[in-house]
Amino acid sequence: MSETIDTAALGEEIVRVIKTIFDPEIPVDIYELGLIYDVFVNEDYDVKILMTLTTPNCPVAESLPLEVEEKVKSIDSVKSVEVEMTFDPPWTQELMSEEAMLECGML
Repeated sequence: MSETIDTAALGEEIVRVIKTIFDPEIPVDIYELGLIYDVFVNEDYDVKILMTLTTPNCPVAESLPLEVEEKVKSIDSVKSVEVEMTFDPPWTQELMSEEAMLECGML
């Protein structure tokens, strides 16, 4: 295998891993729910994920970002992971994908 890893391909792999994490109250993964605002990967394979929660008082406010960090860290080529929480802009149902809206009976 070559030593260089395509950061775009790594970004796609990170999204695949994030899609295995589900909101405990809604049967939809957190990516399709729109909780992941951005995934940054630099040339050193350091990852920064900007995410939010459905509400600041979310019962998984402490555990969900940790789960994201741990699962993304499990990818071999990832060197480090930083998960940054933000509530600006606040999460709204408009951020959900069509797939998520369909799953929740909103379409």
